[in-house]
Amino acid sequence: MSGRTEGGAKGRNAGSDGGRQTARIVFSCVAFAIAPTAAFAHASDRGYVLLLPTGYYLFGGAVAVAASFLALLFVPQNTLEKLAAWRLPLLALPDGLRFWTSLASFLTLFVLIAAGIFGSRDPLSNPLPLTVWTLVWIGLTFVQGLFGNLWYWIDPWYTLIKLAGVLMPKNIRLKYPGWLGYWPAVALFAAFAWFELIYVAPDDPYRLALAAGSYWLFTFVIMLAVGHDAWSERGEFLSVFLRMISRLGIFDAPRDGVWLRISLCLPGAKLWTAQPLPLSGTLFLLLALASVSFDGFSRTFFWLGSNGINPLEFPGRSALQTINTAGLAGMFAALAAVFLICVSVGECLAGKKSARRAAGLLVWSIAPIALAYHFSHYVPAFLVNAQYAVVALSDPFGFGWNLFGTAYMPVSAGIVMGSEQAVFIWNAQAFAIIGGHVLAVLVAHGLAARLHAGSEGAPLSQLPLTLLMIGYTVFGLWLLSTPTAG
Repeated sequence: MSGRTEGGAKGRNAGSDGGRQTARIVFSCVAFAIAPTAAFAHASDRGYVLLLPTGYYLFGGAVAVAASFLALLFVPQNTLEKLAAWRLPLLALPDGLRFWTSLASFLTLFVLIAAGIFGSRDPLSNPLPLTVWTLVWIGLTFVQGLFGNLWYWIDPWYTLIKLAGVLMPKNIRLKYPGWLGYWPAVALFAAFAWFELIYVAPDDPYRLALAAGSYWLFTFVIMLAVGHDAWSERGEFLSVFLRMISRLGIFDAPRDGVWLRISLCLPGAKLWTAQPLPLSGTLFLLLALASVSFDGFSRTFFWLGSNGINPLEFPGRSALQTINTAGLAGMFAALAAVFLICVSVGECLAGKKSARRAAGLLVWSIAPIALAYHFSHYVPAFLVNAQYAVVALSDPFGFGWNLFGTAYMPVSAGIVMGSEQAVFIWNAQAFAIIGGHVLAVLVAHGLAARLHAGSEGAPLSQLPLTLLMIGYTVFGLWLLSTPTAG
């Protein structure tokens, strides 16, 4: 959550000649989407710089991803399919439990929005921004990617839509247009990313309460019109994002009548049977990766310096809104273009004429990379702000309550400060990025084999996408190692 609130009024307004400014923005995004340069310093958000031999990490990460691609060429496809299909049954949960967990989630959200309106305006004392940005956007995404679809149980709309459905005649419900695809989710995620990364004060409890409350009501009305399942599957951006990320988790939960059969599986195994996404779904996953990538990139000395801003005199968010809006759009456009080009070239190498189905299937290999970037970028902030959240939840309205016995718990920022902690966290971040790309290569290998079943062109079709993943690995490690501001 650090860095979202407006950081001060001093500094000059960024920008110069419009055409030259736009050219610099586009050049910066394209250059760093495909060919990042090396750097030899690690800068944290806590104000210290630790020298690390990051050139070795960049080279080693690239070699690890490339080596995994080469190794997979010698692994029999049926062996990988058996590993992906392996399940260890654990327990069964009644689907009816979802009614009560969703109701509890809605009531919690209601209290948090009330706290945002009537509670403290300090983002580190009010539980709403800490819950939204730290526990949900960061923490819940971690849980979804590591374990599975927890969001299924805590969706704050499900129970109220179910109750409303009892009272509302079903014959007045509209059918969700198939041609809309995931476009509503793309638009809503873009608005969410802009609010989080570029808006002046996304941490302000009152403004966030109005935004969260309005969005909940908007979604509720749409779900009344087209149905909960239809909108949550393709229109509600958070449900779409979290469900996609949950395919990486180690727990599978297929429905069996009124029961959900929980079983253990290997990480990413559920992606093995994923179906091709339409263009809108492909762009949604690419937007998710581009947004978290740009969040890190927008703070680098390179980005700020390229736009005429002295990183040591960071002017605050208001001076960067236009620049960063163009930058976010540029990062997304560059990533989408490079991905689609790589898939198209790969299909040409495999002797195929159309790449649309391939792009919709192979884009699932982006999911591990998106989760890895999410972890690497946000874990330092999560380690500190999660402590503030635990404190704030005990006294949501600032009345001196101590509901959970944590209101006076000391918050330790030292967990991410100091050379030893920095080395540990940086290595964990680097490992996550490299591991995410290796898993992405494995997933792409399996999906390409499905796409080109019985064809000798499957390995060739993966080559351009593997090169993109190698480049993005280096880019991710560079983001971790380069100095940042703001």
